[in-house]
Amino acid sequence: MTDVRYPFTAIVGMADLRLGLLLNAVSPAVGGVLVRGEKGTAKSTMVRALAGLLPSIATVPDCRFACDPASPDPQCPDGLHAPEGVDRPAYLVELPVGVSEDRIVGSLDLERALAEGVKAYEPGLLAKAHRGVLYIDEVNLLQDHVVDLLLDAAAMGRSYVEREGVSVRHAARFLLVGTMNPEEGELRPQLLDRFGLTVEIAATRDPAERAEVVRRRLAYDADPAAFADRFGAEEQQLAERIVTARELLPEVELTDVALRQITAVCAAFEVDGLRADIVMARAAVALAAWDGRTEVQEEDVRKAAQLALPHRRRRNPFDAPGLDEEQLDRTLEETSGPEEGAEPEEGPEDDGPGPDGDGPDGGGPDGGGAPEPSGDAPDGDAASDAPAEEPGGAVPPQQGGASKAPVASAGEPYRTKLFKVPGTGKGAQGRRSPAETDGGHTIRSRRPQGHLSRLHLSATLQAAAPHQAARGRDSRALVLRKDDFREQVRQGRESNLVLFLVDASGSMAARQRMTAVKGAVMSLLMDAYQRRDKIGMITFRGAGAELALPPTSSVEVGAARLEQLPTGGRTPLAAGLLRAHEVLRVERMRDPHRRPLLVVVTDGRATGGRDALARAGQAAGLLAGQGLASVVLDCEAGPVRLGLARTLAGQLGGTAVTLDELRAEGVAALVHAHRSVAHFDRKAA
Repeated sequence: MTDVRYPFTAIVGMADLRLGLLLNAVSPAVGGVLVRGEKGTAKSTMVRALAGLLPSIATVPDCRFACDPASPDPQCPDGLHAPEGVDRPAYLVELPVGVSEDRIVGSLDLERALAEGVKAYEPGLLAKAHRGVLYIDEVNLLQDHVVDLLLDAAAMGRSYVEREGVSVRHAARFLLVGTMNPEEGELRPQLLDRFGLTVEIAATRDPAERAEVVRRRLAYDADPAAFADRFGAEEQQLAERIVTARELLPEVELTDVALRQITAVCAAFEVDGLRADIVMARAAVALAAWDGRTEVQEEDVRKAAQLALPHRRRRNPFDAPGLDEEQLDRTLEETSGPEEGAEPEEGPEDDGPGPDGDGPDGGGPDGGGAPEPSGDAPDGDAASDAPAEEPGGAVPPQQGGASKAPVASAGEPYRTKLFKVPGTGKGAQGRRSPAETDGGHTIRSRRPQGHLSRLHLSATLQAAAPHQAARGRDSRALVLRKDDFREQVRQGRESNLVLFLVDASGSMAARQRMTAVKGAVMSLLMDAYQRRDKIGMITFRGAGAELALPPTSSVEVGAARLEQLPTGGRTPLAAGLLRAHEVLRVERMRDPHRRPLLVVVTDGRATGGRDALARAGQAAGLLAGQGLASVVLDCEAGPVRLGLARTLAGQLGGTAVTLDELRAEGVAALVHAHRSVAHFDRKAA
């Protein structure tokens, strides 16, 4: 293992990521950068390499909060500081996926507080990252409340700790960088908006570039120090350019024209709130400083929009981030001139003869530039409409032998009833089923399991009280021992694994019916997204069952697979149930604390011989024997109904709901699990 970082300038390609990181190095007020990309694209390598380019910082000796001796934090918990300072490199602090809130913000040593009467505070990772880089790998896998906490600190530049009546606050200004693989799940739009910039990256498809990447990596692995020396001069030049840009930053002017372009672009793209306008303004100023200029130009605004707006365009959880470049160009062109109030006097003098130059500059609807946008509109609409038709026509060939199977579109999603897994789990924090979690309300106390972080004060006092005389208490202070301490056990809600088992056979193939069914499943997917669940999807039709989507946190991928789902053929219900049994068995070994919920979407019919229903019943009994929580979405339609889906629900030990009953009516629907659910809970725990 080497301590020599891979050089920033040795990384091939990824110009947008490089620029986004450098802009935040010049101006951390931009708000950080979120890096989205597939696995194996050197996201982490580039972020770690950035730390080596940052200027060293002066800190107060022995200050755990990296105070600047020139302007120390007046609220620093380490007290008043002498003016002397020592230089050290800016730290790169990496946040692990399973980090706790106490590890991030720090915690009070409650044992010392009670036993010794002192307020001892142990700083967290935010204190260590102050004036450096805070790097969050796989930020989309962090719990939402942890991401909220980090983004709040990044926005305010200060961390707050409130524990047991004691308040601690300290400066926490850092360059925030998050990386994520969208295949593993998206961040909520509210959290995406808190990142200043976002960059999409993918591995190059150019064989020559790929060869150069491999060549450089092999050279680095063979001799890291020699490889770093090869790029030493370039690294030094880049580091000096960052310092120069930082010094120039206060002198950069954001002109009225540039500001109007920024606000017009944000308005044209219907971005919520005003954070995007502020981020674009800061990014444009940083771009000008990076290029050595003292005035923001139109190209700065364009690049700032490309980095600051794509992730703020999501309206629906299943929308992919993106930006319409043609709309951006039109908006910038329409707002590139002076303000309307200044036009009557200056327009003819500045623009020369002819009235045509006044319209586009002023952005007026009846100026000379009006025909040009309206002339472009049909072409733009045709270009945007053409791809919309292609996926529908391209879906069947992607299904192999099912190329001629019909594909119905999904109906409009709606709010569904809440289905919970019975009992109390211990899974990852979410919004579905009851569980012991770090958040929530206190339900009882217990002896500490590891570091004491959440003291249950009354339980601790009750445990210590009977022993005070024996311990020789001779004052008002309690005599406490380690065995007296109790911690809180809190109950909140957990996320679950929602496994969809979807009947795609011929009995479901009526186009109008399948549209309603897909709309129902899409609604359940939306519900799973909002409740932070993992999801998986099995489909059965024809000769057997297929795992269409392995369990994942990416609900967006599930929605895409559902849209492309073809129908037709026989109904191998037993095969689908057995495949669900196998998938859940494997997932239970991978993540024993995440409790599953099986959602079977079917009309209950089964084909494949006279004993098809009997075999399906046996498979259902196998699942019920594991205490599995299940819901059967009854898709049977028509005046004559056989009730087979409800029979299946009984065999599974679950509950059945029709498409009409699925819609939320203000009352949560509790899943009725098999009698052995208690056994299942103990096994999962």
